[in-house]
Amino acid sequence: MSDLIPILQKIAKHRQIRNVIDALSQATPQRIHLAPTLSAARSAVVAAVASQRDTPTLYVVRDGEAALRAYADICQWLDVASVLLFPASDAIAYEHMTPGIGAVAGRLKVLQQLQNRHTTNTTSLPLVIVTSIRALMQPTLTQEAWAEATIHLQQEAQHNPDQLLQTWVDRGYRTAPTVEEPGELSRRGGIIDIFPPGDDAPLRIEFFGDEIDSLRRFDPVTQRSQSRVREAMVGPPFEAPLWQYEQALTRIRALPVETLRQEAREEWEAAIARLEQQQLFESQAFFAPLFHKPQHWTTLLDYLPTNSPMLFNEIQLIEQQANELHTQAEDRRMLQIETGELPPTFPRPYLIWDEVVNRRTAQPLINLSNNEPDSNADDTDISEQGMVFLPEHFASLPAPVFANTDHFGGQMRQLVADIVARLGASEHITIITPQAARIQELVTEALAQSETTAQNSSTSTEPKAALPETFVAIHGALDQGWYNPDFNLTLYTDTEIFGWRQRRPVAERSRIRDRSAEERAAFLRGLRIGDHVVHIEHGIAIYDGLVRRDVGGVGRDYLNLRYADGDKLYVPVDQIDRISRYIGSGDTTPNLTRLGTQEWERAKRRARAAVQDLADELIKLYAQRQMSEGHAFSADNEWQHELEDAFPYIETNDQLRAISDTKSDMENIQPMDRLVCGDVGFGKTEVALRAAFKAVQDGKQVAILVPTTVLAQQHFDTFTKRMTSFPVNVEMISRLRSASVQSQISQRLAKGQIDIIIGTHRLLSKDVHFKDLGLLIIDEEQRFGVRHKERIKQLRANVDVLTLTATPIPRTLHMAMAGIRDMSVIDTPPEDRMPIKTYVLPSDDRLTREAILREIDRGGQVFYVHNRVHSIYYVANKLQQLVPEAKITVGHGQLEDRQLERVMLDFFSGKADVMVCTTIIESGLDVPNANTLIIDNALNYGLAQLYQLRGRVGRSSQRAYAYLFYPPERQMSTEAQERLLAIQEATELGAGLRIAMRDLEIRGAGNLLGSEQSGHISAVGFDLYTRLLEQAVRTLKEQFAATQQDQSAERTEKTAQSTQAEQPIEEQTTTAPTNGRRAPKIKVDEKVLVSPLVTLDLPLDAYLPHEYIEDDRVRLSVYQRLATAETTATVRNLHQELRDRFGNLPEPAESLLTWLMIKALALQASVGSIMTTAEEFVVRLPENTPLDRENLRRRFARDRAIRVGPQFLRIDRRELVDDWRIALTGVLETLGKEKVTQMERLAVFRKQTRPS
Repeated sequence: MSDLIPILQKIAKHRQIRNVIDALSQATPQRIHLAPTLSAARSAVVAAVASQRDTPTLYVVRDGEAALRAYADICQWLDVASVLLFPASDAIAYEHMTPGIGAVAGRLKVLQQLQNRHTTNTTSLPLVIVTSIRALMQPTLTQEAWAEATIHLQQEAQHNPDQLLQTWVDRGYRTAPTVEEPGELSRRGGIIDIFPPGDDAPLRIEFFGDEIDSLRRFDPVTQRSQSRVREAMVGPPFEAPLWQYEQALTRIRALPVETLRQEAREEWEAAIARLEQQQLFESQAFFAPLFHKPQHWTTLLDYLPTNSPMLFNEIQLIEQQANELHTQAEDRRMLQIETGELPPTFPRPYLIWDEVVNRRTAQPLINLSNNEPDSNADDTDISEQGMVFLPEHFASLPAPVFANTDHFGGQMRQLVADIVARLGASEHITIITPQAARIQELVTEALAQSETTAQNSSTSTEPKAALPETFVAIHGALDQGWYNPDFNLTLYTDTEIFGWRQRRPVAERSRIRDRSAEERAAFLRGLRIGDHVVHIEHGIAIYDGLVRRDVGGVGRDYLNLRYADGDKLYVPVDQIDRISRYIGSGDTTPNLTRLGTQEWERAKRRARAAVQDLADELIKLYAQRQMSEGHAFSADNEWQHELEDAFPYIETNDQLRAISDTKSDMENIQPMDRLVCGDVGFGKTEVALRAAFKAVQDGKQVAILVPTTVLAQQHFDTFTKRMTSFPVNVEMISRLRSASVQSQISQRLAKGQIDIIIGTHRLLSKDVHFKDLGLLIIDEEQRFGVRHKERIKQLRANVDVLTLTATPIPRTLHMAMAGIRDMSVIDTPPEDRMPIKTYVLPSDDRLTREAILREIDRGGQVFYVHNRVHSIYYVANKLQQLVPEAKITVGHGQLEDRQLERVMLDFFSGKADVMVCTTIIESGLDVPNANTLIIDNALNYGLAQLYQLRGRVGRSSQRAYAYLFYPPERQMSTEAQERLLAIQEATELGAGLRIAMRDLEIRGAGNLLGSEQSGHISAVGFDLYTRLLEQAVRTLKEQFAATQQDQSAERTEKTAQSTQAEQPIEEQTTTAPTNGRRAPKIKVDEKVLVSPLVTLDLPLDAYLPHEYIEDDRVRLSVYQRLATAETTATVRNLHQELRDRFGNLPEPAESLLTWLMIKALALQASVGSIMTTAEEFVVRLPENTPLDRENLRRRFARDRAIRVGPQFLRIDRRELVDDWRIALTGVLETLGKEKVTQMERLAVFRKQTRPS
């Protein structure tokens, strides 16, 4: 229940609101003009009216952004479950485009809940639906079609799964290997997965014959079931009856397509052909109007009861917006008819204003307005006067008096003084903000101080309450506050307190993919047929797919690898982790390895030696940081919690992990060196902000280094705004500041008067000094030059370092993968973020004009990137002639500082529609209203740069578009084609890491660590090279830690001896000087560079049958996961997952899991191999781990089947009493326990025999 309920109840009981409620209860529908209603209080009024009704209340606002704000506000006033948002589809009228699944799902969810409420007669909760006029103008399914498309499922009910599947395909569900997105459908034997867009989670239906055995909701990310349900409703996936294709085809064929130009006519005929075959296709939503009966539109209003009140936020402005949308669409229609893109009689795909408001003449209407109606208007009941929506045609009722409150702009002293004064005058004060506890603390302190002062000047010693009941602090967020004299109440929000508005989405995160580290690893090393691959033992080959082979009467799946001279190698699927995709040092095709020769071993030896040298260099860096002592920052305090609670969005799981990892590093005595890799707009700045605040609370200074002045200004605004209520001094130094101001900032910084300094490379100048720098934050390190990086190295010494990047530079990525730098990955998108629709096309003036006009039509802005300053004004003038309706501005790095600042501010504030610019916008720029990007001559950009530029759009809940144009006459290189294809394919949110790895594939990894390593990377491939380096570094780190522990123990003992015998302590032999200390010399054992491989030869048909997992890519993905299972717990977990996702395991799949369980036990016991003959199993005992053979013989003495030798343990199959699987499992478990026992004894022995 909302903490605002007491205030809401007061509003609902107010006499003016009671008059409205009474009017709505009359038999005759009312049209009420409620004024003057302060805009800040309208959400509260809507919530109050809805709370007194038992039918849904519709609240209509001007546009989508206003709907989001109203939705968030009303959720704060009421229970979240009782408020729904009905969004507008992002499809544009007369455009061949597919609407975003998020908007479709949001609309269907509302319709489904209204249908459920109607059919189940549920009226217990007040229900408010918030929508925009655009959403209301868009037609949807009729209720009859909805009922026809909805299937009610119940456990134990009878349904033929084949018929059910076909029905859902006919309705428009898309078949997919795995169900991850709304509208998808998958079948695996007796299991059907389906994701109804109106549901929060997909549904798994398991059949026993034709009977539904179970219904389960499952996680679309992990694919694991989460909860069981007894029944479920599966509704349609679209808002058009696509199954009624015959009627639609009749209407389509009647259209005069002969007026279309040739290309458009061919596309039209292709679409008709797909419809005739009932195939889904990209632009089918364009034909949706033809699936509806002419002039028989259905809208959201038709799903509402006739007595549901409609509340309008300024109905005249809404009518004006509806007419503007209609005019824009008509202009677009006429243009498309003139250019031969659209048949002249194509039906209008939306309702106009009159059609919307005249649908439900019996519906009560309330207009919330600031304006009083015309005093000469007839004030009688207007239900008989028609539906002309002018203020004078409404019955006027006075609204409760709400007034605007004072604004404090972050001046906390003034705010607290105002609150104390008002409380002293017996006024009620409510504040609602994420920083409520902090403000309550300030008010409490101020009241206590005023009481102390009063007591000092008075003889009274009677104690007073520190915080009166008339003051309430609520943790939350509203758009605006107000004052009501009738309640003697002032409501303060962040708008009044700080001067900025919170936006905290309330919607669920269930549909957001939150990839685990395990998924990322599989993603980075995914295999495709035809790829060059590297087998860790056998070398470079071509992957030719999965094959089933019977060897010795035992069937298994193998990976088919083709080597030089056509030689083939069949690799068992449980060894798939030995194989990776090949990435070389350039764009040359690698030579395939010749099997049966020593060339691969020679290549590995050379690479191993090179890796060793590099690892030694890297470990010196690591040792220096480990042996350095930085500042161990304090644990979080109340202020830290307050700052974090003020974050206006919902943190993603990835983001929370990155924040936790960063704080943990900061609280450690060793200096932090963490890389946070997160996609553009995914919340890296918030990680930096919280780390910076943590550092400041310990009295340390923070330097934030950014590549551009624009980004510096943006960070400065963000940090200043978020830390306004705390005593933190934030400053910015860049070329946007005058020389005298920069000099003053430098002086204050040196004196410690500035806590956080944000700057460009100007921050690296020699005249900039810190009093006590504790944290260095580097945003997009790859944007700085060599000279700047040398200065950065000087700043890093003994200082915590946090690096932020969206597309990590290869060396940085490599060091993170090799374990030298800690890396946090944020690849979960923020709430409501949609993938960017990306097009790679030859330059086209018509398409450019359409793209710009479409963005302007929906109230957005456009970035047009042209990276040539000398011709940028020519391009801007040409663009102005092409789109005269647009306001165009130009921005580039050669403008004077003040001029550039003015251009940027004008664009930020919406004074320009289009910014023609260079790549100055590349880093970190945040303009949520800019949702279309056009890149001129995209061939001239690198992959990472294209990705960064595309990240400038799509930073809000609106669908964003990116057009990558190239000259049609220019011949593209293979590399350029791969770049553009990669950026077009990487449409999923969070693809920054993928882009970095794809960039490695395209450009090669030769410049990763310099030319001296290039040949070795080419010889063995980047993945194996990285594995060798990663394992070498891990070994060196372990040896370094052990050496440190030994040296620490020796120093302790020698200190004790010197105390007794007064002998000098012998100086330790070390290397890599750091603060007077050096890291120990370390040797590496090459045997540990390659992970252990257990060779198994078992009498089992062990594979995943094609009938069990039909999709080859899914089956290969499952094999990849199975091959990496190294513990029995992981194997058991995977067994449960397979049972859950694909149904009961057939015998070969069960055998495969048995195989993996034996492999995990063998790994645990360090067994080298298990071979099978007709008479016995031969277990090779571990060589590196000392096992007491005599003890093993005693353990197995009573078992006649087992014999223990020096190297092998043999199990006689003829003497076995139990099934051989049970016997072999028991032997391996015993070996594992014996290994642990021996290792513990060895550790004790080493400790006892350590020299004094």
